[in-house]
Amino acid sequence: MSEMTSPHDDLVGAFQIEGEPVRGRIARLGLAIDTILRAHDYPEPVANLLGEACALAALVGSNLKFEGRLIVEARGSGPVRYVVADYDTTGGLRGYCRFESDEVAAASKGFVRPGARTLLGDGVFMMTVDQGPDMDRYQGMTAIEGETLALCAEQYFVQSEQTPTRVRLAVGQVDGVSRAGGVLIQYIAADETRGSTEDAWRRTQAFFETIGEDELVDPDLSSNQLLFNLFHEDGVRVFDPRMLAAVCRCSQERIESVLKSFEAVEREDMVEPDGKIHVTCEFCSRLYAVAPEALAGA
Repeated sequence: MSEMTSPHDDLVGAFQIEGEPVRGRIARLGLAIDTILRAHDYPEPVANLLGEACALAALVGSNLKFEGRLIVEARGSGPVRYVVADYDTTGGLRGYCRFESDEVAAASKGFVRPGARTLLGDGVFMMTVDQGPDMDRYQGMTAIEGETLALCAEQYFVQSEQTPTRVRLAVGQVDGVSRAGGVLIQYIAADETRGSTEDAWRRTQAFFETIGEDELVDPDLSSNQLLFNLFHEDGVRVFDPRMLAAVCRCSQERIESVLKSFEAVEREDMVEPDGKIHVTCEFCSRLYAVAPEALAGA
């Protein structure tokens, strides 16, 4: 185990409040999110936004019952043009932000850290389920209205899935290492067997409100202990977690495939003095050099 990791890091798992109509998931990110954020020189507010998006993608994506990807994305007219994070069902995470440095700096002046609404401006929040090339994608979206990405997600679930949902996300640094965490709870609607469950939902939300951002990024506090601290009065059943890792799907073959989609005359303009075309992956910042002859015949 490296010095940057904790035994409680890079895990996402489900839980159920005992005897209550509430289920949830919890994610804790250490080396995975540090790797994603270190790939770019993000200003702190932008890094925080991307860290939250990655934690959210893990929380929601880990509930997929099939092989595929869950993509969290927000686009707007603000200093951050877009933020995207995706989770695949092997536990791989990646993310990227496109932003204007001067605009982010201007928005960051003052005592309050700018949140999603300030950074993204008017725009849309989206979640996309990708089941592979042979299946249609499913995408839902909502307007960016809440100041935080967590509020955007809560609004999405109410509007797109009619599921009352609460989300808490946090990003921070401990000993110079970026960390992120998140908790999501959802209300299971009443039925003839359960009867009214609204009081139980209100009670669980009251406990949920006590979560501190520092707890979500504390490398010495396990997910199990955090959940016990929150819900020990009712009891909480925790299911086996899934490992998370920073994984970029870029490759020489993928880059060459993208370049082949351009017309030959366009590719000629891309050739640099060393005789090769250079492409940098926007997610992981890996630099690829492609010889024009590798694209011959395209």
